[in-house]
Amino acid sequence: MTPKPASILVVDDDPSLRRVVVYQLEEEGYRVTSAASGAEAIEAVRAGGVNLLITDVMMPGMDGLELVDRVRASAPDVVPVVITAHGDVATAVRAMQSGAFDFVEKPFTRERLLASVGKALAYASLRDENRRLRALVGGGAVSGAIVGSSSSLRAFLDDLRLAADSDATVLLFGESGTGKELAAGAIHEFSPRHDRPFVVVNCAAIPESLVESELFGHRKGAFTGAIEDRKGKFEAAGGGTIFLDEIGDLPLPAQARLLRVLQEGEVDKVGATAPVRVDVRVVAATRVDLEARVRESTFREDLWYRLNVIPLRIPPLRERPGDVPILIEHFLVKHAQRHGRPVPRVEPLALDRLERYDWPGNVRELENVVERAVILCDGEAIGREDLAVADASAALPVAEKPGIGSLEEIERDHILRVLGETGGNQSRASQLLGIDRKTLYLKLRNYGLPESPA
Repeated sequence: MTPKPASILVVDDDPSLRRVVVYQLEEEGYRVTSAASGAEAIEAVRAGGVNLLITDVMMPGMDGLELVDRVRASAPDVVPVVITAHGDVATAVRAMQSGAFDFVEKPFTRERLLASVGKALAYASLRDENRRLRALVGGGAVSGAIVGSSSSLRAFLDDLRLAADSDATVLLFGESGTGKELAAGAIHEFSPRHDRPFVVVNCAAIPESLVESELFGHRKGAFTGAIEDRKGKFEAAGGGTIFLDEIGDLPLPAQARLLRVLQEGEVDKVGATAPVRVDVRVVAATRVDLEARVRESTFREDLWYRLNVIPLRIPPLRERPGDVPILIEHFLVKHAQRHGRPVPRVEPLALDRLERYDWPGNVRELENVVERAVILCDGEAIGREDLAVADASAALPVAEKPGIGSLEEIERDHILRVLGETGGNQSRASQLLGIDRKTLYLKLRNYGLPESPA
């Protein structure tokens, strides 16, 4: 079924400009209606079906800024774009602060208009998809699952499901924060052993003197403090799955005992005279290069081959940026419920900042940032100021009160602000400003600004 084209409402008291905008949008296949005043526009929005509002700012009676305010209050799903006079940067800034998604400066080209419309509708589509996901998360449909729809993640999940259906040993490769334990849990849940225990062991967190006892168990009197027999993690996972995280940190003596488990299905308890049979599926994970550890003689080569039966690499978050908005919505719901807060929305500029961030700490870092924002945000929306991530614009000397000062000062500060939002990308900034890159370069030079402010 072909989706219906987006419905756009064009508002301008100038009939000539209104006709031109309507014609250009209809040529692109959009459904377009128009209104000559703010009052007419309010009635059209109330009738329903409007996806995007394009309004001139300077109109008699209700101006464009008031119209945006009223539409945002009565129909928050409608995405507003404003048309401003040439050089009227202060009004454009106020419009963005009032909730407009973008502004188009007169005189504008067809390409500039269509680019703004395309961005606004893409944002609306993403917002609606996020709401759908939010409903799924709220109903528990994806709670605790690996969330994302990027091609790299889908390929990883396809391999994971195929591996899960076997009983082979799996070795997960991934940077810190990519969700290796979550992936191991998914392997267990998709496997025939899903109704048996899933035991997690962080090899890096166990003191070296206790590793063998923790993993394989011990007999009473095997060492000082061994006052009774104790089962190890392998016996505790009987019939199920054991997940050995950070396997590269396992000491060499414990590596020898682990090799016996993988080869013979037996554990040698500390202090025992006979091995104990175990039926356990092993999933291991590492953030380090195990082959390099083998070359350094700190990791057994025979154990490496036994573990590396099905190697799976978890893609880092920087390789799947399209998953960031979906993960944000997932964590918004999760932590709003956890802390007893209403689920906030994320303002477009804040979402853009999160999407441009490199996420060296991967999904774990993103979750921490979202949880903090849920707790600290004031109101129904998360803004840029609520985000604990690095921002390229933070070091730029932007005026504290945009709109106060000469037009030259306002333009200078707005250029800096846009450059900050684009991470210093001059090509992207010039597109948002509606000027060519050469003009932006000349303005930067005239204002004595660095040509590469980021």
